Amino acid sequence: MPQLSDTMTEGTVVKWLKKEGDKVKAGEVIAEVETDKANMEMEAFESGTIAVISVPEGGKAAVGAAIAILATGSENVEDVKKAGGGATAPASKPAEVTQPVATPAPAVGEKVAKQSVVGGTSGGGSTATLEQASRGEIVESASVGHGATREPAHPVPPLPHGNGNGNGDRVFASPLARRIASDKGLSLADIQGSGPGGRIVQVDVLNAKPTTKPNAGPSDAPAGKPATDVPSLLARVATGEKQVIPLTKMRQTIASRLQQSKQQIPHFYVTVDIDVEALSELRERVNKQLEKEKIRLSIGDFIAKAVAFALKTNPAVNAHYDGKNNAIIRYGDVHLGMAVALPDGLIVPVLRNIDQMGLKEIRQRSAELVDKARAQKLKGDEMTGATFTVSNLGTFGVKEFSAIVNPPEVGILAIAAAEKRAVVRDGQIVARSMMSVTLSADHRAVDGAVAAEFLRSLKNLLEEPGLMLL
Repeated sequence: MPQLSDTMTEGTVVKWLKKEGDKVKAGEVIAEVETDKANMEMEAFESGTIAVISVPEGGKAAVGAAIAILATGSENVEDVKKAGGGATAPASKPAEVTQPVATPAPAVGEKVAKQSVVGGTSGGGSTATLEQASRGEIVESASVGHGATREPAHPVPPLPHGNGNGNGDRVFASPLARRIASDKGLSLADIQGSGPGGRIVQVDVLNAKPTTKPNAGPSDAPAGKPATDVPSLLARVATGEKQVIPLTKMRQTIASRLQQSKQQIPHFYVTVDIDVEALSELRERVNKQLEKEKIRLSIGDFIAKAVAFALKTNPAVNAHYDGKNNAIIRYGDVHLGMAVALPDGLIVPVLRNIDQMGLKEIRQRSAELVDKARAQKLKGDEMTGATFTVSNLGTFGVKEFSAIVNPPEVGILAIAAAEKRAVVRDGQIVARSMMSVTLSADHRAVDGAVAAEFLRSLKNLLEEPGLMLL
């Protein structure tokens, strides 16, 4: 299991795109993995033949744990399968469980395996195969910590479910599938699952058509009981009712990292007002020239370009704080993170080497990353390695705000809306397009004067955009 995001500790195999016996090439996508941030594609590290798949679809594995075995070179597939089919990771003793298992109950007719693989770890006995899981014979046990497993003493009967089939049968779906179904207003009961044991996975929801009741969903849950699906943050709650929404992996990660950031990083904030009248006029002129190419630049594209320029001239802000080694790491390249809002959280795709891009490339590449982020299709290198981050709430009409530093970065820029304001020019009160930006900085690595110098550079570039051509 590769680490597909910087905060990932375990992943769930959503779907295998290859089966045992298939040949694969290095770099070929072989599986879809759900991380704490997104549903991501996993590529083969080497070329060869898949001899063993040890973690079935829907199974979880810790980062670094084996989920499959690849026969490479002159290795015999059958020999590799026999040698590696028994156990794929160091065995760990199952934890004693006194509480009822909280994992999804098996459907009618399913058998609970005496031993199932969680995180690529076996606790003695044979490893569950993908073929067994696809037949519905294997129900994965709940994960206890990292690597340990537990199993129910007897099959758990089906539980009533808000998105059941009307007969009290529970609908099985991945968390990602539930989230997408909620966003699209779909009922899981109307979707046929293609995963193990009929489990509904992402592709099933994406291919499903809207139901006749698009507004039916989590708000229909009984008062005081958890909603069965993760609703949109803007979904209304009926009068007299309340929703208890379990945290998704993404929201848990956001909560943990931002709490850590505010508790451990001494933030300070510096705000400047920038006159973007000339920039707005330049943007309109450039967009007229780009009409034939069907490209339309945004104010945000110019800001991203200016931020890259300002970071190159102020490398103290284009840096990471390394607390373990008591060091500050400054970067000669600018990898700009862009906070993107999702229905139940946010994600930060990264524009790598943005300092080497022109405005057209910034527009095209950023639009591509945003689309992939919202579709949860970002690759590992597209969401890691940022040296600085921007958060833009201008489209929401926000006048000013402060963002939280995303460690190990030492700064983040909060961009508010460009709006007409009354300002004084040459002793006269005039209306100008103004925008407020706020730099949040880590005082362990950045001092006030350094932050102010960075903002002065940024202000000069945006008020005199021709400077970006030098």
